Amino acid sequence: MQFLTTLRTGLLVLLLGSAAAAHAQSPNGPARKRYMFAQKNPECPVVANITKNTDEDADITGTYTHVCYRSPAEMLFEISELRKIHNWADSTFQRRLQALPPNGALVLNIRRQGPKNADPSLLTLAAHTKDGKEVFTATPKPGTGRFYGRDLYQNQQLIPFIKLDPTVGQLTLVITDTRLRQQFEYQLTPQ
Repeated sequence: MQFLTTLRTGLLVLLLGSAAAAHAQSPNGPARKRYMFAQKNPECPVVANITKNTDEDADITGTYTHVCYRSPAEMLFEISELRKIHNWADSTFQRRLQALPPNGALVLNIRRQGPKNADPSLLTLAAHTKDGKEVFTATPKPGTGRFYGRDLYQNQQLIPFIKLDPTVGQLTLVITDTRLRQQFEYQLTPQ
């Protein structure tokens, strides 16, 4: 009888130890749900969502993470239009023109619960080709979020990107959030 009790206790310890080890091996926390087919972003035709990240669900859980690619031509047009609207001095226009990233930029927009959680430096961005070759990696600048509503704080940042070569094909952009321990995946299609 005592042998059975010892055996049960040993098995229980073994099972709990293996479960804890399996949990420790999963640094990304719970996996995000994925779409069967990548969903096009209506605001940014170059980007498609792979992981489910709807606005309503993301606002409730504080995991809103969106990315968009802006081409140099698109950003130049915006600056030119702003110059007309605001009647900027030539020095202001030249300063904005020189600050444009030559190969375009990723616009990263996050909403998190609490101002410290909306720090973009908690994120790591990495772009891979279909064959798994890493072509881009970046960590955004640190900062706190601005109050967005309820208990959410928003932070938006431009991250200079590499030149998108149409011959490369589709890139997979993975954004890893170390605080949430989640990964958000996007598909970038150069034009």
